[in-house]
Amino acid sequence: MWRILVIHGPNLNLLGVREKNVYGDTPFAAINEQIRSGAEKMGIYVEIFQSNHEGEIIDRIHAALGKFDGLIINPGAYTHYSVAIRDAVAAVDIPTIEVHLSNVSSREDFRKESVIAPVCLGQISGLGPISYLLGLSGIVMHLEASKCQKSN
Repeated sequence: MWRILVIHGPNLNLLGVREKNVYGDTPFAAINEQIRSGAEKMGIYVEIFQSNHEGEIIDRIHAALGKFDGLIINPGAYTHYSVAIRDAVAAVDIPTIEVHLSNVSSREDFRKESVIAPVCLGQISGLGPISYLLGLSGIVMHLEASKCQKSN
């Protein structure tokens, strides 16, 4: 069974309350339930973590080493400037997909660049809560493909 860690960054705990025109009206708890339900249907273990603090996110990424097969991260605003989170993702070398609820490419100029994306398998954005489920599917497909390549 694949083990996937999902990390929500700052202010995501206020989903369903904050800027509904940008992030939608699905509450944070409902998004987490969708993630858990999707993981169960895929037959994978998922653990979900949220923090508004950069250091806690970094510590959680470090602690994932040797415990998780994949990582889904929505770094929130840290996407655009946290070299420390980028370096943590690169350091643990766990397959990672960056996700965003909103289409960051269609927003303010400062949101169009991710310092974290270059150390990830890919980025999914603009599809609301479905972005997380697509991230889970993508990680599982990547892990399965890697497993098949190693066995050949």
